[in-house]
Amino acid sequence: MRVSPIGFAFDSAESVLQEAARTAEVSHNHPESVKGARATALAIFLARTTRNKSIIREEVVDRFGYDLSRTVDDIRPSYGFDVSCQGTVPEAIISFLDSDSYEDAVRNAVSLGGDSDTLACITGGIAEAYYGNVSLRILKKVKECLPHDLWTITEKFCRKFGTVEDTTAGNE
Repeated sequence: MRVSPIGFAFDSAESVLQEAARTAEVSHNHPESVKGARATALAIFLARTTRNKSIIREEVVDRFGYDLSRTVDDIRPSYGFDVSCQGTVPEAIISFLDSDSYEDAVRNAVSLGGDSDTLACITGGIAEAYYGNVSLRILKKVKECLPHDLWTITEKFCRKFGTVEDTTAGNE
């Protein structure tokens, strides 16, 4: 779930895949963890650069072998807490693929239950890359909850990589 910035910060699929592996190996040096990080970062990169859900689905299935043929409604009845990448990353990507907005994507992820904070983080990164700026209503709430130093870092990243136009505006 910490790999999302890689999908925003690099400009080629190969550099995204390489950097995602490097970030995962530090704390999760297991082949499935590296695979999950790479799949997440690539999905974000493709969401940002192609804005095409079919391409995202196809690339992730072809490169990583994840089953993305299911829907959130298919997953929800039997899904439980699963900390593994193979039990989390595909479900997070499906939560995005089944969505029609940033908020809908995150709600899909949370509705699955289980490790919902991880699911929502992964899904939210892909959704922001695809749908664009997070609503000011959500940003205001995040700003209220984050300590000032973390908000400053977040805002600086968003400005550098073009994920937020103006986090201080008052419009919704």
